[in-house]
Amino acid sequence: MSKLRVVHYINQFFAGLGGEEKAHVRPEVREGKVGPGAALEAALGQDAGIVATIVCGDSYYNENLDEARKTILDMIKQQKADLFIAGPAFNAGRYGVACGDICKAVSQELGIPVLTGMYIENPGVDLYRKDVDIIKTGNSAADMRNAVPAMAKVALKMVKGQELKGREDGLLEKGIRRNMYRDVRGSQRAVDMLTAKLSGRSYETEYPMPNFDRVDPNPAIKDVGKAKIALVTSGGIVPKGNPDNIEASSASKYGKYDINGVTDLTSDKYQTAHGGYDPVYANDDPDRVLPVDVLRDMEKEGVIGQLHRYYYATVGNGTSVGNAKGFAMEFAKELKADGVDAVILTST
Repeated sequence: MSKLRVVHYINQFFAGLGGEEKAHVRPEVREGKVGPGAALEAALGQDAGIVATIVCGDSYYNENLDEARKTILDMIKQQKADLFIAGPAFNAGRYGVACGDICKAVSQELGIPVLTGMYIENPGVDLYRKDVDIIKTGNSAADMRNAVPAMAKVALKMVKGQELKGREDGLLEKGIRRNMYRDVRGSQRAVDMLTAKLSGRSYETEYPMPNFDRVDPNPAIKDVGKAKIALVTSGGIVPKGNPDNIEASSASKYGKYDINGVTDLTSDKYQTAHGGYDPVYANDDPDRVLPVDVLRDMEKEGVIGQLHRYYYATVGNGTSVGNAKGFAMEFAKELKADGVDAVILTST
């Protein structure tokens, strides 16, 4: 039997080109294995080989979805691949979105098995888990030694037509329910789980519930007319030119901007960096997303004590929960230290 022809997709970082400064690299094909492909090929064994590696910058893919997808599909067709593997992307948001998108396209257009790997909080998971098989990985590339063998094992099962067993194979759930027969009826299994829980023994639920983060509200401000109010936005309003290069999708950073003396956000000085909504109206009048003008009026009228001189901005489009929480933990300390009493968080 001839070796299975595998095409591997990686981003600019794992290809050794560089980090953010090379994130706009266009798709290119390299012969054979590159970077983590060496470990992947070894894990796949003698029956499969990586015939080509496709490299694309994270920003380029996410900012040119249609073009990047079409270009890479053509590259894969030329390789006559039997199997396509992307990543693993771990918790890199734009990389995860690219892996999920191209895997979905390859599956639908070329009809060959596809597989990727991501951390549960990667935005690519929620976007593509229903369409693509995704191996659950750790948060960072430090988990590469565990992720690659798990991906290779499942990939080989896929090309052999063997049944995948969800969590047992390390896959993230797709949220699809199927009827099946069990040796023990549901009521008995439920009682067994309850008694295990009550006695402190380990058990595993058959229907894991989503874990939503809940925040208890703080007490209401007693006198808003004396309060210092700060603005925070996930709507991407930044000074003209986006000086901190906040990504249009899957943001990895936020910005802190001084609005001391600013009474109106004008289109010649501010813009939106957000890639998830039509920017025309926000760019025309950035106050539509970040209402500095209204709060200045309220400040003059004594409705609020004062508007804090700094605002914080990021892009919520595809940004992971982990990153968002990390941003907030950082600037919340600054807001408290600056004596801010309340925050108005605006979105899109």
